Amino acid sequence: MKQFITILGFELKSYFKNKIFIGVTILLVIVSAGVMFFPALSEMLGGGTEENAAEAPVMLVGAPAVSGIDQEMLGQYFSAAFSGYQVRVTDEPAEAVRDQVTSGGAECAFILNSPTDYTYYVNNLSMYDTNTATADELLKQLYLTGALMENGMDQNAAGALLSVPVTHQVTALGTDQNNTFFYTYIMTIALYMVILFYGQMVATSVATEKGSRAMELLITSAKPASMMFGKVIAACLAGLFQMTAVFGSAILFYFVNGEYWKDNAMVASIFDMPVDLLIYMLVFFVLGFLIYAFLYGAIGSTASKVEDINTSTMPLTLLSLLAFMVAVFCVSGGTTDSLLLRVCSYIPFTSPMAMFTRIAMSSVPVYEIVISIAILVCSVFGIGLLSAKIYRVGVLLYGTPPKPGAVFRAVKNA
Repeated sequence: MKQFITILGFELKSYFKNKIFIGVTILLVIVSAGVMFFPALSEMLGGGTEENAAEAPVMLVGAPAVSGIDQEMLGQYFSAAFSGYQVRVTDEPAEAVRDQVTSGGAECAFILNSPTDYTYYVNNLSMYDTNTATADELLKQLYLTGALMENGMDQNAAGALLSVPVTHQVTALGTDQNNTFFYTYIMTIALYMVILFYGQMVATSVATEKGSRAMELLITSAKPASMMFGKVIAACLAGLFQMTAVFGSAILFYFVNGEYWKDNAMVASIFDMPVDLLIYMLVFFVLGFLIYAFLYGAIGSTASKVEDINTSTMPLTLLSLLAFMVAVFCVSGGTTDSLLLRVCSYIPFTSPMAMFTRIAMSSVPVYEIVISIAILVCSVFGIGLLSAKIYRVGVLLYGTPPKPGAVFRAVKNA
């Protein structure tokens, strides 16, 4: 235990003395401050007046080739439906309207070919453009209003009849994915990046010691298990410190600027993460990180040169990428109860991301969470002890990087 504490303290000091580590942490805190304070700075630099606010884009609406269309009613309906635009009714031909959109005089235009058919002109069509869907419903209502007016009903009565409000209530008996999507996505990315970054640091540190022959001296004065666990846990604590500093400062800056973000549902949902989910995230982060860090350390001990690290760790990097992609695709597709994600919830290399995703995005029975965590804990100790043996054997392996079979035979005979 004394050896473990000594190694742990030494490794932690090396992280906190590392200028790159400190610099990256400070940079990330500054970036989070910049993002959170951006609305306040924008208002300050812009003077906070309406005159400095950007004007709404122009939308042209017209029906030059259609008779019987009430131009005033057309403008009223489009203005009400597209409140984010300056709607202007035009009687110019389609070619002239196209030229205005192309030249930037208008952002988009609707030209009616008939009461139920139109052409939508837009210079660059965004994949998130929903104007046509809104216009479809709008023109349907306009057409029905005209038909009712032809049968003797006045415009107000026809409009009221077709605009009867429909109310509903949604009661989520499990998890509302609309509220959990964003922070699940961000936390999954954060876990993947920390595993990749700190895992490579552990492997590089071990390979550097081996290349300088310092490992041969260390291995004679300390047990391999103490060295491996000390290095890996130190990296885990450094990662936790960095994540706490970045996300903690982001939370602080968010509450300082809460009035500027209160109408942003996406940002609000990220910082409204329930405490129990935050605890689960920390548990799966620590256990998942330890598994990968032990493996990175073991692989680093088998590399003869630091230059071999990237090649040697490529299979492990691809494995972590696979776990990340499975979680992200299931989050994006809303298929968090799929068989694939359920199976991945019990595989140690994928369960940190998979089970956290399921907990955040669906209702998971407690016994499944307990089983997943128990498998992870057992795997951490098992892989940690195996990595320590590989670490001990790897000290003597120089020259060409050994094949996995040769390493495990050496571990078995050790």
